[in-house]
Amino acid sequence: MSPNVPNNSQEQEIDLTQISKKIGDFVQDFNTFLFRCIGFFVKNVRVILILFVVGLALGLFIDQRNKNYKSEVIVAPNFGSTDYLYAKIDLLAAKVKERDTFFLKAIGILEPTKITKISIEPIVDVYSFINNSDQNFALLKLMAEDGDLKSIVKETTTSKNYTFHTITFLTKGITNNEKGIQPILNYLNTSDYYTKIQKASVINIQERIKTNQGIVSQIDGILNEFSNATAGNNQKSDKLVYYNENTQLNDVIKTKESLLTEIGNLKIKLLTSDKIIKENSTAINIENTASINGKMKLILPFLFIFIFISISFFIAFYKKQMFKAQQIAI
Repeated sequence: MSPNVPNNSQEQEIDLTQISKKIGDFVQDFNTFLFRCIGFFVKNVRVILILFVVGLALGLFIDQRNKNYKSEVIVAPNFGSTDYLYAKIDLLAAKVKERDTFFLKAIGILEPTKITKISIEPIVDVYSFINNSDQNFALLKLMAEDGDLKSIVKETTTSKNYTFHTITFLTKGITNNEKGIQPILNYLNTSDYYTKIQKASVINIQERIKTNQGIVSQIDGILNEFSNATAGNNQKSDKLVYYNENTQLNDVIKTKESLLTEIGNLKIKLLTSDKIIKENSTAINIENTASINGKMKLILPFLFIFIFISISFFIAFYKKQMFKAQQIAI
């Protein structure tokens, strides 16, 4: 075993020497490359500065000239018109994509060429979705057993049942409510079918409010009779037994409270039922900085410099290879 030890030591020394040499060669090559890069920038500093300034100026001009804006409208579809709303927005999106200005002008949009995109998405509100109906809670619970709850609440079939939805408009340049947004909302509220449903629903709400108010008045009458009878201490013995138990009296009071709550909700619903697609809030002309919008002043200077460097290195590489080819030919 001992005769092999010197050989192993020599082999390790040779390996370490080769590794050290390779590291030294790599450092030397890197230093050479770095020196050439510095020399290239020093040699072409004027060209690079000119390209940077030109790119910056051109980028500022493009950003100022081609400003894109985003406008958002939060709406609530009434009378089960969610699918109708999404179908109408899909149609408008297709017409905008096709640049069908004739159709867009026909529905009242005064500046159709400014609109570049229109889309809609639901405002995810699981709690309101569950509170609206026990069936919604049971359905969501059942669906969650077979899949990821996070993906289910954003799934199209589920998300269309949320109360509020956001319609987004992308425009070139600023717009205003009268020229671009209101005509689209008017178009969404033009439907003979849902107009008839709206009229019937409003009548039903008004009748329910009137009926509930009548029942509340009757309950107030009963409570007043009981109050007067108790104050005068002249109620009959059968009424003493009836009211001393308090069970039915509590039920009457709870019924009145639930009716008053329902009347309040119905009045709010009546206020929001004046349109098929009810807009809740509007935010217009928000500068759109997504993607490369508004960033050309940063992109163009470095893009011009990168193209110049690429062309210079390509020319240098071509000349070097051409020189080698000529040397081989000689």
